[in-house]
Amino acid sequence: MTEGQLQMIKGNEAVAEAGVRAGCRFFFGYPITPQNELPEYMSGRLSEVGGTFLQAESEVAAINMVYGAAGAGVRVMTSSSSPGISLKQEGISYIAGAELPCVIVNMVRGGPGLGSIQPAQSDYFQSTKGGGHGDYRMVVLAPATLQEMVDLTYEAFDIADRYRNPVMIQGDGVIGQMMEPVAFPPLMDPADLPAKEWATTGRRGRDALNLINSLYLDPDECWAHNRKLAEKYARMEQAEVRYEIDHEDADYFIVAYGTTARIARRSVKDLRDAGHSVGLLRPISLWPFPSKAFEGLAGQARGYLTVEMSLGQMVEDVRLSVDSSTPVEFYGTAGGVMPRHQDITEQMEKLVARTGDNR
Repeated sequence: MTEGQLQMIKGNEAVAEAGVRAGCRFFFGYPITPQNELPEYMSGRLSEVGGTFLQAESEVAAINMVYGAAGAGVRVMTSSSSPGISLKQEGISYIAGAELPCVIVNMVRGGPGLGSIQPAQSDYFQSTKGGGHGDYRMVVLAPATLQEMVDLTYEAFDIADRYRNPVMIQGDGVIGQMMEPVAFPPLMDPADLPAKEWATTGRRGRDALNLINSLYLDPDECWAHNRKLAEKYARMEQAEVRYEIDHEDADYFIVAYGTTARIARRSVKDLRDAGHSVGLLRPISLWPFPSKAFEGLAGQARGYLTVEMSLGQMVEDVRLSVDSSTPVEFYGTAGGVMPRHQDITEQMEKLVARTGDNR
C-alpha cells in the first residue's frame, strides 16, 4: 500500500496494516466474528515483511504466545472480539504484571455470553476496570474513524513500549467492517527501534540474566512491585489522556465514544439547528478516562447525556467526573442494536426541557 495516499480499506484491515507499519512483525490470534479480516490480512501481509503469523489453537494459547514474543522484545499484536477477549484475560494480567509491551485489538460484539455478532460497547468495564485479576491497567484507545484507528494503532505500539504495558484498541463490529479512505504512515523498520535492554534476547554482552516474571512469593516484594506499577499508571494518567470536544461553549453535552459518537454528531447538529446549545464530548482514551475535560466544564455545563451501546458502563465514570449538582443522564442500546440519532436527539430535548433551557 502506498504511503501517504488516500485509499479505501476495511477497518479490520486498516488496523492490521497500521500495526505492520508500526513495526509489528508477530501476530498470534484465533478467528471470531466480527474481527476475522484482521488476522486474515496479517496471515498474508506479515510474510511480505519477514514477519510471523500463527493461528493459535485457542485465544488462551494466542495471548500466551504474545507473552513470549513480547518478552523477547519484539513488537507483537493480537486481536479478538468480546468472548475471545474474555478468554485472554488471565494472560493480559500476566503480561501487565510482567511489564511487557503489546497491542490488543477488541472489535466488540453484543453480549453477554455468545450474544450476537453485531456491534456493541459492552466491554467497557472489561477493558478499563481490568477484566483479569489483580491491580493492573491498560491504556485503552477508542477510535471513531478509520483514519483515527490507523493513527492510534501506530501510536499504541509506542505507548506500549514507553511504559512496558499492554495497550488496547477498542472498536466494534461497525468500525471493523466499514470502509473509509485512509492515509497510512510510513513503513517502519523494526531494526530502527530503540533496543530493549530488558528483553530475553540472550546473555551475550550482559552482566546479568534478564528475567521476565510476575511471581513474587514474598508479600513485601509483591507489594513493592504493585507500588511500582501504580506509579507507572499514575504517569499514564498524566500523559496519555485523549479526548475531543465539539462546541466547547455549549450548555449541554452528549458524551459518547467510537461509533456511537459518530451517530451523536448528527444529533448535535439537529439540536443546534433547533436552537439548543449542545456539544459533544468524545473520550478517545477510555483509560485513562478524561475526567479533566469535565472538570474544565464545571460551572458551565448544565447537563450531560451519556450515550453508549451498552446498558450503562462509561456513564459511571462520567458521573464520577462531574459535580453531583449537574445532572448526568443515560441512554443506551444493547445486544448489537445501534442507537438512532433521532432517539438521542429526543433524549437530549427531554433533558434540556427538564433543566429549564428555553432557547
